[in-house]
Amino acid sequence: MAWSPFAPGFWRSPLRGPWLTTVLGVVLLGGITLLFVTGLVSYAAYNPNLSSVNDQTPDKGILGFYLFPWPTDPVWLYRLNQGVHVTLGITLIPVLLAKLWSVIPKLFALPPARSLAHALERVSLLLLVGGALFEFVTGVLNIQLDYIFPGSFYTLHFYGAWVFFAAFVVHVALKTPAALRNLRGPREENWSDRALSDLVSPRPDPPTTSRRDALWFVGGGSVLLFATTVGQNFDGLLRRTALLAPHGGAQPGSGPNGFQINKTAAYAGIDAAETSESAWRLVVSGRTGTVRLSRAQLARLPLHSAALPIACVEGWSTSDQWWRGVRLRDLAALVGYDDDPPDLLVESLQRRGAFRSAALRANQVADPHSLLALYVNGEDLSPDHGFPARVIVPAAPGVLNTKWVARMTFGDL
Repeated sequence: MAWSPFAPGFWRSPLRGPWLTTVLGVVLLGGITLLFVTGLVSYAAYNPNLSSVNDQTPDKGILGFYLFPWPTDPVWLYRLNQGVHVTLGITLIPVLLAKLWSVIPKLFALPPARSLAHALERVSLLLLVGGALFEFVTGVLNIQLDYIFPGSFYTLHFYGAWVFFAAFVVHVALKTPAALRNLRGPREENWSDRALSDLVSPRPDPPTTSRRDALWFVGGGSVLLFATTVGQNFDGLLRRTALLAPHGGAQPGSGPNGFQINKTAAYAGIDAAETSESAWRLVVSGRTGTVRLSRAQLARLPLHSAALPIACVEGWSTSDQWWRGVRLRDLAALVGYDDDPPDLLVESLQRRGAFRSAALRANQVADPHSLLALYVNGEDLSPDHGFPARVIVPAAPGVLNTKWVARMTFGDL
């Protein structure tokens, strides 16, 4: 039965063993914990408890216990958080694959459970492996292909993260004592030890490389992925190194509007006729009624400037762009909110894609850098960047910086 994966002799690599598995596990312990935390923080940035239009996981229940009002300072907060989350996740892929390779004999070990503790370990291992593959695969597909699975990426990724991390915590608790012994012990197990380990083959093939070289190989793969991904967080030459990132490569176009976008006007279904200066009107509603403003009327209001980046859930971001427009709190004052501007619902002309409407908290509306932008880097917004007007808010995820704004409603949401 040596041909069966359930037979101990089937897995014959001499590299497998407690020491290699433990070293890889320690790397993942730190990396996955940071991934989990930055993922939760990223979800909080959407202010999902503010309005149903922001809540991509409406049945989260107690899993949303940690949510907090998202701040506007520092302005680069979401850019840093999401850049770390996505770049680290891609960088850890070789480590995860090596870890799964190192423990695969345990998935086929018989009997299935030798004790209650062993049964818990096996269940946590299955959930850990399944959860890890699900989270990493769906995350990469969302980055590269705008997510192709049915259902909401946010919901599936959110619940998957909690299931995976719960199994991860159980597994760490069960394996920490053995892991500490493995790190302190010899790197090469003797023959008597091998009979006690599910990871070490009783009849290993002759070695062709060392475990140290295997770690160098895995580390080299991670460095390569890091180097070909991290550049999407920057502009200029560094972005050209992001070969594996959909927003790497050259800047999209040139001139003041020549910086990254996520969806074009054509993709969003924007009709040029309805965004023309003669046809478009911004509808602003609030305590004292509704006003309708043309772009020319907006341009005659007091204008302010702010240097802010755009950062996307997919991990890419731009450097600070110079935006100019009307403060959101000044628009709130037009409809009766002179002192404390309230929450805001923003609706777009877009017909396709997520977040056609988005809600902003009162603290985001009140921030002096939060604008309904008419210009960027000294010129009119281009159609792809939201002409005739778009929202730009410090530290907010890109999808909350609504483009092609049609209506703004101030008040309780």
